[in-house]
Amino acid sequence: MKAALAMLLLGVACCGCVSPRTPFPGVAGAQQLSEGRERYVVAAVVNVDRPPPGHAGSSPRGYDGPSAYGATPEAIRRLRGIEADFGLREVQAWPIRPLHMHCAVLQLPAGADHDAVLEALSRDRRVVLAQPLQGFETRSAAYDDPYVDLQRGFRQMNVAGAHVASRGEGVRVAIVDTGADTGHPDLAGVIAQTGNFVDTDVDQFRRDRHGTELAGIISAVANNREGIVGIAPGARLYVYKACWQLQAQADAARCNSFTLAQALTAAIDARVQVVNLSLSGPADPLLQQLISAGRRRGILFVAAAPSDAGVPGAFSGAGVIAVANGGRQGEPGSPLRAPGNEILTLLPGGHYDFASGVSLATAHVTGTVALLLARNPHLSAGTVYQVLRDSTSAVGAAPGTDGGDESINACAAVTAVTPWLSCP
Repeated sequence: MKAALAMLLLGVACCGCVSPRTPFPGVAGAQQLSEGRERYVVAAVVNVDRPPPGHAGSSPRGYDGPSAYGATPEAIRRLRGIEADFGLREVQAWPIRPLHMHCAVLQLPAGADHDAVLEALSRDRRVVLAQPLQGFETRSAAYDDPYVDLQRGFRQMNVAGAHVASRGEGVRVAIVDTGADTGHPDLAGVIAQTGNFVDTDVDQFRRDRHGTELAGIISAVANNREGIVGIAPGARLYVYKACWQLQAQADAARCNSFTLAQALTAAIDARVQVVNLSLSGPADPLLQQLISAGRRRGILFVAAAPSDAGVPGAFSGAGVIAVANGGRQGEPGSPLRAPGNEILTLLPGGHYDFASGVSLATAHVTGTVALLLARNPHLSAGTVYQVLRDSTSAVGAAPGTDGGDESINACAAVTAVTPWLSCP
């Protein structure tokens, strides 16, 4: 009963027993009221509940059991008089004990001016509240970006649910990779800083594909009527070019210890909060020391897991969050799983296309880390890894089977650090 009343009251708490003149509307009835709000108003009159006469052994509130709070005859007469004077019809009425009111949803007569009736009711001395029957919605993320429905990873990770609580607002994310298209319309206002540790070719920086793809997954602008939505559209990107593209129309690029060390140093100096390393290569003492220095400063590192299991990579080791493309989640400490196949993202020149690989899975995790850091900037790498691991669930499996890949769930992860959030 209270749930139905709350639906009508739309935000005002109900208390006590209710004796409506008409049955509760139910979902269909409440939907009808919501869809035709211009035909209804909400009005209330004073409803003072006078205590019954006392007798021996009673208190002013009575020891004979709690009395029901209902509409007093005087309140009912006032409401009937208002209905008659304005040609209104009661649809539902309920007394509200905390406010000492008797409240009603009233239907306007055909042809009546909604605003004029409300204005007249607000001036009537019998009326203590007069307002529209307003509509409300549960909080959820909506987007006007035309390709959002094609974003497989975005959907599988329930990023839209996470965006209710976090969009990575203000989190500083470094992409140590190739350059990126700083003029792409879906990155407008997103890139806070760039650095080129390969050459001085500004035009090539903007033509680089791989970094552009990663930037799009992590922070493509939301609700700009352009393309796609990033995992953390509120984050700020620091794009540091340490790798050079090998062919104009291919993602493949190369880096070296020197260029990567300069880029990592720049990220540390910029006090970024998380670094994306969608790269592969051998163990490198210099880079490992830089990562350790960054970790001591509270920076989180998200890196692509080595392609060969058991072979240490340049960015593997304690405190680095490793990511693999799809598959099943392994034992504790194993790489996290995220979507990386046929992912729609950005291409230089303001374009969009699908790409695949562990690099893209890594970017999905980096974006999700930014969502968590926006809620709590003091999370450690170990805590973030555990939260993301605990959020992992199956994606793409047929009902009733154990098949399919697994992936982190952005909404479930954000829920772990946002108690009030409930994932759809």
